[in-house]
Amino acid sequence: MPDAPPPTLRLRIDTSALASNWRTLDGMSGTAKAGAAVKANCYGLGVEACVPALRDAGAELFFVAHWSEVAAVARHVPPEQIAVLHGPITGDHAAYARSVGVLPVINSVMQARIWSDTGGGPCHLMIDTGINRLGINPHDLAEEAVQVLDVQILMSHLACADEASPMNEKQRAAFTSCHSAIKHSQLSLANSAGVALGSDYHFDVSRPGLSLYGGIPRAELAELIQQVAYPETAIMQVRNLVAGDCVGYNATFTADCDMRVGVVSLGYADGYLRSWAGNGFLTHAGRLLPLLGKVSMDMIVIDLTNAPELLEGDWLEVPYSLPEASQSSGLSQYELLTILGPRFH
Repeated sequence: MPDAPPPTLRLRIDTSALASNWRTLDGMSGTAKAGAAVKANCYGLGVEACVPALRDAGAELFFVAHWSEVAAVARHVPPEQIAVLHGPITGDHAAYARSVGVLPVINSVMQARIWSDTGGGPCHLMIDTGINRLGINPHDLAEEAVQVLDVQILMSHLACADEASPMNEKQRAAFTSCHSAIKHSQLSLANSAGVALGSDYHFDVSRPGLSLYGGIPRAELAELIQQVAYPETAIMQVRNLVAGDCVGYNATFTADCDMRVGVVSLGYADGYLRSWAGNGFLTHAGRLLPLLGKVSMDMIVIDLTNAPELLEGDWLEVPYSLPEASQSSGLSQYELLTILGPRFH
């Protein structure tokens, strides 16, 4: 079968900005070393582009969530630098970790038993200090199956680091109180927002994720973190509307004058959801091209009044500064990244 024609969606990844963001967060981490959360295909931006850039910038610890994510990352970094956050819930998971050489993050007494009973070895240990997701309960640290673990990084995860919340100090204190309960080599608490909370939260290893890819969870990062993802899309058709014509599902837009519009290759199958309606726009050479009507699965319609020369095949920018896009769409910065669809080239 011949190769498909060129796509009508593309995603430019600024790997220089990505590397700069890692260096910024590493510097903000003080004496701690910044790792890199590369789960969910590097937050939707692609392991193949992002992991080498992070590695070359200086990152030496890489965190994935699922076992299925290991192979892609291990093509670019030594497996012993990869941690699997969800840990082993079966003996097969433990066997896979040993055969590949990655380190599991142990999250419960059950996982500790699975890891120890199948041979043990270096691992990381997650303590729950109040988020009540994955993580061992502090009072279970005395369990024999936990005490025999060869813990490299003792870690926890902040629930409210993007807010001025008393929960942050409560979790930090709870984490600190656990340090003497089990042998470990290093400590880790701070995510991207946690890095901005200051040196009390840095310990030995920070684990930035969102801000590597352009996310700004706290105001302290606003002038420091650079945009990384730049989606672009092509016009598929130009149409001329007359006053009274309606656009899209449920006819939510009606032209009040004659106007020129473009049908554009972008929809909720590409991560551009209906929540953009009413606030969304594309741009061309700095000119705003407002979204008209509802978003469809594979296309949107935009007003071409500000760019009357545009034709089929012309490329447009999708504004994707994450804080601004989040405010316009109502989606979180995490969602905006991770829902970008596979049709982007």
